[in-house]
Amino acid sequence: MEQPSQHSAPLKRARRIVVKVGSALLVDPASGRINRGWLETLVEDLLRLRQRGQPVILVSSGAIALGRRRLGLPPGPLRLEESQAAAAVGQIRLAHAYKELLEARGVTVAQMLLTLEDSERRRRYLNARATLEALLAQGALPVVNENDTVATAEIRYGDNDRLAARVAQMAGADCLVLLSDVAGLFSADPNRDPRARIVPEVRHIGPDIEAMAGRPASALGSGGMATKILAAKIAVAAGCHLCIAAGGHPHPLRRIEEGAPCTWFVPSATPAAARKQWIAGTLQPAGALSIDAGALQALHDGRSLLPAGVTAARGRFERGDTVSVVTADGTEVARGIVAYSDADAARIMGRRSAEIEALLGFRGRDEMIHRDDLVLLPPAAAARGRAAS
Repeated sequence: MEQPSQHSAPLKRARRIVVKVGSALLVDPASGRINRGWLETLVEDLLRLRQRGQPVILVSSGAIALGRRRLGLPPGPLRLEESQAAAAVGQIRLAHAYKELLEARGVTVAQMLLTLEDSERRRRYLNARATLEALLAQGALPVVNENDTVATAEIRYGDNDRLAARVAQMAGADCLVLLSDVAGLFSADPNRDPRARIVPEVRHIGPDIEAMAGRPASALGSGGMATKILAAKIAVAAGCHLCIAAGGHPHPLRRIEEGAPCTWFVPSATPAAARKQWIAGTLQPAGALSIDAGALQALHDGRSLLPAGVTAARGRFERGDTVSVVTADGTEVARGIVAYSDADAARIMGRRSAEIEALLGFRGRDEMIHRDDLVLLPPAAAARGRAAS
């Protein structure tokens, strides 16, 4: 086993953390009620992370498992409408438990219910991301679950492992912990092979890693190791470390830091670098913004692109699209995710940020492209951009 300080380094160093809790941990299978004693220790762990300056987002399963017992639904697979009804009953109990435990300790808790479309459709994704950022900025602890009351079989995640990975991607988290009833990724099925061992670290998810995934280990959960591998692919592509660890013991996060066996999936870049690599690699920007010399200098100084420095907008684009940033002679010098549509950009370009609300009728972002959403192109790429134009 690695030394605890090294073993838990991604969790200790993380700037922002997402923790996912499975149904099998939260809900006592015998009573169908919340495992409150265990949950209290998890809350203590979350508060300890926050106290050392690490914002936390919790992705929590459990609504359907709680609701089905209350409604008297039989064991086994549920019909879609039964799952939705169980979620509606269980979600209010789940939210109340988190509110009671966290607010007793002075922490404001917020509930966010997301569907697959909220992470796949650009406008919904941007709105959800903005909500998460606003909650974290105000010191709240967001508790996220899939909106099972409205999601259909065609538009749902079906498991909270992938939902947690999408939330981590959305929030720019650099550490995601999947607390489950399994201790990590094993080299083989430990129930069949006594030689099976936990894989402590994965730096590349290839066919050999995917072949280690098995079936769901719990009757309460909807995921298994296969869904955790899919979640790991999403997370590492976004520059986020992902940990699979057993969560059934008290203080599960503290146990990871103390060196408990688990599996870490390691990204090759930070969330910011991964995001900017994705922006720079956009094959076909939706449009372009022309900028003046002052704006160009501001970008080289590491600042955002403000409406005042934009001289023209061309192409058809919507908020959240990737656009080119070009100089007066047409040289592409940067790419970024624009905060306004082409129509709105045309109305506010050349104007001060303080005028945006009066011009558009709503208060948008001060920046046309925020520096976190913008990447400068190297001179060679900029020269190719000029030649192409």
